[in-house]
Amino acid sequence: MPTPLPVDPTLDEVRVFLAPLLAEQAAFDGWNEKAVAAAAEQASIDADMARLAFNEGAVDMIDAWFQAIDEGMAAKYSQEQLGAMKIRERITALVEARLEQMETQREGLRRALAILAAPPNLPIAAKLGWRAADKMWRLAGDTATDYNHYTKRTLLSAVYGSTITVFLDDESEGLADTKAFLGRRIENVMQFEKAKAKLTRPGGERFSMARFIGRLRYRGV
Repeated sequence: MPTPLPVDPTLDEVRVFLAPLLAEQAAFDGWNEKAVAAAAEQASIDADMARLAFNEGAVDMIDAWFQAIDEGMAAKYSQEQLGAMKIRERITALVEARLEQMETQREGLRRALAILAAPPNLPIAAKLGWRAADKMWRLAGDTATDYNHYTKRTLLSAVYGSTITVFLDDESEGLADTKAFLGRRIENVMQFEKAKAKLTRPGGERFSMARFIGRLRYRGV
């Protein structure tokens, strides 16, 4: 549960407080006003204030939940802990930290992804995926501002998205199947630096970003 609300909270404070509870309620009621009302009742918050805090619809609710996941992920590891890891371990740990927060809320996530997959919502879905990848890379210590800034986030967005598809149906103990899949995809990304060398090698096969990202989608490779 988030930090207790002040006696006279602002709408932003109510939004932050209720966001982690919304996915739990959305699993039953969908991402709608019923979920907001149920979350408000669960947290003993005024229903009208809760409704005002989430008055822009389902995508706004999902956005708030994903922001809460960002914050939970960031809080799990100190900079000292992350700094003691290799870069591969940092990214793996941060992705797994996100998944752990959603493990008991997979039905809410499934419904959220169905909403984001609707054509009108694809731009915001891409934005949310990019934001998650950017947050993970920044926590991992990435400071790139050139071409690498964009390739790293594009690749991690693809890794994270494909891992989510496995995670949603994973019934293995301790999410072993999801973690194994993630490990293979991270290994693919670690090979990216080697693949980039082909861009400047005279006469070499040119590296294809689209082909590389496509390979990240499949479980068996």
